Amino acid sequence: MTIRTLRDYGQHYRPRMACLKNVEVFVVEMQDPKSGVKGADQKLNVTIIPHVINGQDILAWIVTKMKVTTEEAQAFGTMLVAYGYIYPLQNHRKLVLVPDSTLYRFQTPYFWPVQKFPAEDIDYAIYLARRNIRKKGMLEPYEQQHYDNLHKWMNPKWDFIVMQATEQYKASKERKKPDRVVLDCQERAYWIVHRPPRRTHSAMDYGLDRLIDPNAEEVLTFDMVRRTNIFLTQALMRSAVKSSVSLTAFVKYVTTHHNHDPFLTTPVPSNPWITDSDEFWQLNSRSVDIPTKLSVERWVLSFWELISDPRGRVDFKLFLKKEHSAENMAFYEAAEEMRWGAASAIPEKSQFIFNTFLKPGAPRWINIDGRTMGLTVKGLVVPHRYVLDAAQTHIFLLMKKDTFYRYLKSPVHKDIFYNVPPVSVPGYLLPLPQVSSPQRHIL
Repeated sequence: MTIRTLRDYGQHYRPRMACLKNVEVFVVEMQDPKSGVKGADQKLNVTIIPHVINGQDILAWIVTKMKVTTEEAQAFGTMLVAYGYIYPLQNHRKLVLVPDSTLYRFQTPYFWPVQKFPAEDIDYAIYLARRNIRKKGMLEPYEQQHYDNLHKWMNPKWDFIVMQATEQYKASKERKKPDRVVLDCQERAYWIVHRPPRRTHSAMDYGLDRLIDPNAEEVLTFDMVRRTNIFLTQALMRSAVKSSVSLTAFVKYVTTHHNHDPFLTTPVPSNPWITDSDEFWQLNSRSVDIPTKLSVERWVLSFWELISDPRGRVDFKLFLKKEHSAENMAFYEAAEEMRWGAASAIPEKSQFIFNTFLKPGAPRWINIDGRTMGLTVKGLVVPHRYVLDAAQTHIFLLMKKDTFYRYLKSPVHKDIFYNVPPVSVPGYLLPLPQVSSPQRHIL
């Protein structure tokens, strides 16, 4: 039985295997008797532990071997401790490399994370049960919490788990005391990495499961070659854009939007990203009564920039009202409200839109082609939030290609373009561009 917890340390397809194999070679070199980190026997409580090293020696060896700074060496050493290649002897829950006389030992290769076997819940349950027997019920708080959860989840198998733990405990008592202490430290270090206390970071966490093994050798099959051939044939048939055309379009876009990018042009009156003043954001927000010159200049760039700004949309609707075509923007806004509104209100909104804009003799009837009108009216029989897409796109393109450019030449736009009060942007020193004809930007 496999118990799924919030953390699954199965390491499916071992996403870090390539990196950890390189680390494994490095750790083997660290344990070399001649050129590795020098270890010595150390008395811990009343037991002598062999091959003990300290954090200062580990750090010095990494600095010398890798030719890196002390900070980089400490970060790498902490990674070795976090992955369980080196474990602390005293404060076993502190999985960092402390550059002082703190005692560490190299983990046995059997417990390295590169091993193929996963850290199963049943193995952890046996370990906790054996530790509970040896400690006579005095587990650490996080171990006691894991023990209780596993006891609850594995209740049908708990007698088998306790039996296995008892047999292992009896077998361990036949070993010498130094060997028992070393094995206990190794197991505890292994499980603190793979089953850490709750709300703590674990180096063994990983993302979504991979569908394929990235380390497996790819075997070419006839079907794989056939699909590759089809893909390449289709790629050759695609129309390619010349790099010069793409670069020209990119340069044109950057040149057009240069003054409106606060990272390319110094914002006025101040840069809110490097100062404590947010006056720039307040003056250029979309809810101001009097727009800034910077905002009005953006309206000229494209129709989308104009209607994306609430203040610009109000100005554009004023122009449409003077041209007796305000129903176009009203229909566009009604379609947007239906698309992004609540699903429960779709039938009511669709009926309102039909009676107001689409029904023959409607008070605000919109002028669209007969085919689009027929498809839209037919779709409203069973309305959904995307039923007005065709009609909305038709109205949008009509306003973009025709009404927008007439708006740029109208007195409504020119009055606000050339008569923005200077006080709306204190200290604004950039001159208004001399636009002989509207800058046309295709969305």
